[in-house]
Amino acid sequence: MKTYDYIIVLKKRSFATVDLVSQIMLMIAAIAFVAAYFTGFIIGTISIVMAIAVLAWLFYCIWQNKRGIAPFYRFGLLMGAIGWYSLEDGIWVAWIYLLAAMLEKQVKFPEEIAFDENEIVKNSFPKKRYSWSELNNVILKDGLLTIDFKNNQLIQKELESSTTETLEQEFNAYAKLNLEKTSYAN
Repeated sequence: MKTYDYIIVLKKRSFATVDLVSQIMLMIAAIAFVAAYFTGFIIGTISIVMAIAVLAWLFYCIWQNKRGIAPFYRFGLLMGAIGWYSLEDGIWVAWIYLLAAMLEKQVKFPEEIAFDENEIVKNSFPKKRYSWSELNNVILKDGLLTIDFKNNQLIQKELESSTTETLEQEFNAYAKLNLEKTSYAN
């Protein structure tokens, strides 16, 4: 595992859209499982058990959200994938639910930008890597990180927590040093 000189945690994004899509997917799964029970697609009570499990997880996540805790729907989506897999011709939908369950954690991971003497890495999906030689300037000031690229692209993000003036000066000196190193190399 690589270590970085600085890791800056950016302000949390809103996950309302991701949560809404997950909630809709869980509701659709529960409705489909109940319908499968009454139409006889699944033998026994597997579909009712899956519907109850999916709805229970959905309500648990809604309760977590009301308490101010970020909900993760991936367990419910995984149960939905298992339920869809048990339905006749449900394997394609099961793959969609499985993919959604795997991607939810990555989408909700805190946004961070890591700096070392060779590169800058943004932990998005997929990870974005930038070389110091691609940059004009990097500044941390008043809770804002500004990355100015040579191609006129600008990234300006708010930090999750406040920083001290000493830390800002230290980081800015570090960034300036790395920028100067690459400008001499070119």
